[in-house]
Amino acid sequence: MNTDADSSTFLRGSKGSTRARCGRHAVLVLAAIVLTALPASSQEVTRHEFAEVVMGSEFRIVVHSADSSVVRVAARAAFARVRDLDERLSDWRSDSELSSLSNIAGVDSCARVSPDLLYVLTRGQEFAMASAGSFDMTIGPLSRLWRWGRRRGQLAPEARLRHAREAVGYRKLVVDSAHHCVRLTAPEMSLDLGGIAKGYAADEMLRTLKSHGLRMALIDAGGDIVVGDPPPGSHGWLVRVSAADESGRVVQEGVRLTNAAVASSGDAYRYLEIDGIRYSHILDPMTGYGITVRRLVTVVARSGIEADAIASAISVMGCNGLRLAELTTSRAWVIEVAGDEHTTLCGTEPDEFSAKRQINLLSQTNRK
Repeated sequence: MNTDADSSTFLRGSKGSTRARCGRHAVLVLAAIVLTALPASSQEVTRHEFAEVVMGSEFRIVVHSADSSVVRVAARAAFARVRDLDERLSDWRSDSELSSLSNIAGVDSCARVSPDLLYVLTRGQEFAMASAGSFDMTIGPLSRLWRWGRRRGQLAPEARLRHAREAVGYRKLVVDSAHHCVRLTAPEMSLDLGGIAKGYAADEMLRTLKSHGLRMALIDAGGDIVVGDPPPGSHGWLVRVSAADESGRVVQEGVRLTNAAVASSGDAYRYLEIDGIRYSHILDPMTGYGITVRRLVTVVARSGIEADAIASAISVMGCNGLRLAELTTSRAWVIEVAGDEHTTLCGTEPDEFSAKRQINLLSQTNRK
């Protein structure tokens, strides 16, 4: 790929009244996000890059600074921060704080939780209410059944799904911010923060870098991207969105991003196909099944936690979920693919549906 940078990183993405424009034509089908940074434009400031596998994904730091020793210390601190978050927010780890909370579901008492877990659950409940439950962190029982079915190449039996749905519902989760405690009111409930945790982790990594005086930085949290101030000599971090036009030809559009976040959500890599029906790993909390409409969602927001959660919700809601983006002054666009020829596009910008325009508008908002 041709770029205007020394190097590039390829990232696989899976994240008033709503005014949306929909059409029966393909404009941007998100396939991947490519990040590039301009080379250092001064003799002192240089580009540094670090990577580590955490939360089951590769996390990457790109930072520009003249002090390599400070950069190394800050990078270690940022990765230590995300490892600490993994110990608190993971539903894959039996020893995590989240798993311990799920283990006492149905107990009639409020369990004290860490500030990190309290914050993520508080924000998550805000998105759950705004989306009428399309975003739901209590989806853990259904997530386990989907993983069970994918390993076996079959859907979970309806009786098991029905039983699991009884333990799902955001109203069953009580978050008491005043007393720093949480209660799971129904037996067999379990929490899954897969639609919000990495966005928060990216935010916290960037915050850690800034606390060390490093503001020209980018965090890639397994495809969820959060950026600070732009690299030297640039108006923003250059984000290249790989797409397909009407003919299926791969195209790329470069956008500039400053002090903002972008998340994408889709089923390009994780899905289950049964009898010709494709079930995404993105679950509808109402039915318990993976969504069967192929949606590719991209959200640009002020923070990673917002971009991640909104992309997760819109993946279930489709174009009806665009109001969530507008509530947080975010930008979003949705591609819905039905068959080989029918593609619907909708987004938060009705006058000029352009990824570049949406991202640049958000970046300008964040600089005010």
